[in-house]
Amino acid sequence: MDSIISILIAVIAIVGVIILLMQLSSRKSTSVSKDTYRQKGRQAIIREAMRKLNQDAHNSGGLKALSSLYFEEHLWDKALPLLETMVQIAPAHPDIDERQARLRKGICQLKLERIEEAIQSLKDAYRLQKENPEVNFYLGQALYENRDYENASLYFKRALAFKRDFPGLNKLLGLSYYYGHHYRDALPFLKRALDESPENKEYLYAMADAMLQSNMGDKAIRIFLHLRADPEYGARACLAAGNFHFNSNQLEKAEQDFEIGLRHKNIQPEIQNEMIYRLANCYLKQNNISKGLGLLRELNSVAPGYKDIGTLISRYSELNQNKNLQVYLFSGSSDFVALCRQLANVYFKITDRSASVKMLDISVSSEYTELLTDVETSKWESSVLFRFYRTTSVVGELFIRDFHGKIQDSKVDKGVCITAGTYSDEARLYTEGRPIDIIDKTKLVQLLKKVTVS
Repeated sequence: MDSIISILIAVIAIVGVIILLMQLSSRKSTSVSKDTYRQKGRQAIIREAMRKLNQDAHNSGGLKALSSLYFEEHLWDKALPLLETMVQIAPAHPDIDERQARLRKGICQLKLERIEEAIQSLKDAYRLQKENPEVNFYLGQALYENRDYENASLYFKRALAFKRDFPGLNKLLGLSYYYGHHYRDALPFLKRALDESPENKEYLYAMADAMLQSNMGDKAIRIFLHLRADPEYGARACLAAGNFHFNSNQLEKAEQDFEIGLRHKNIQPEIQNEMIYRLANCYLKQNNISKGLGLLRELNSVAPGYKDIGTLISRYSELNQNKNLQVYLFSGSSDFVALCRQLANVYFKITDRSASVKMLDISVSSEYTELLTDVETSKWESSVLFRFYRTTSVVGELFIRDFHGKIQDSKVDKGVCITAGTYSDEARLYTEGRPIDIIDKTKLVQLLKKVTVS
């Protein structure tokens, strides 16, 4: 009995397999039949159309059938000459839909990257059907490809008004606004484009940059940090993140951003040059002058005259060799005041070694530091007010007038104004006949050689 059951089960299984194979064979045969049918149908359309066109090159039936076939198969180069003929003869052939022919002609030119021709064709189509979403969309796309982002966004907006679910519309409208510098307008469309394609890094970078330009830096920086490792957008993200941290005076974070960015391969030269420049400035702001100077010289070798590197190299080469000047310009308040005291001590000793200086008062403000002193030499004794500016720019007449007023109010005999920059001609003229000595950077450097910083 058991053996009979086993035999029945085996027979049923074999029959099942045979039926399954027959069904698969039937489906394959049906599929082949359909493909064959389609192919035969396509060949018949081509054959019939060509027969008509051989008899009459302007046969509208042949042109319509063949152009539609090629257009639907995305054979743009074959469809285009047929559509050009249709547009040309449409006024004499009422059965040709001129609006559709012009639209398809423009689409073919766009797909074949004949952008200027596409724009003209699609503008012609637009004049015939301004509210057609396809016309607006493809005209917007042609203008976008031509980098006319301002006008492209106008046509994309019209297409959106007529048909909200147009494929690719959100990304193109968002990017048109972004590249046209309408950053806030770009954000909602870039967000929708990202919802449709979450892995697209172009949309993500554009959205972060648009946020940054729209004063949403805290949100933007999170995206830039996420993109830092991306092989395509990483360098640009590092530059953007570094600039954000640099401008926020977060110099260590900015330094890290730029260093990560420069490790990327195949960086665009303009991005690489800017990152080297910004990283050099990071080092300089942190008083790492030798490292910053090295980067500036490296950049100057590949991009001579880039921004103000000539001026920076000249300034910081001198600083790199002059420790006292570094202290004068960059040190903390206590070290700076200590250096000012030494400068006051040596100022009169250069001309009279017997000079001795007694400190009476020290005043520190955000603009300058002042030392009130009594100076005694073998020949004279006077009260002297020293004022020290740390700026490297021009000190104008108003500042010297203010200093002269302070001298008079303090009832001192003389004033000495010292700066790491220069003085305007008006400031120099104002000191004539008044008890004020002015010391510019050149004389300051000479003075600094006379002092020792511990």
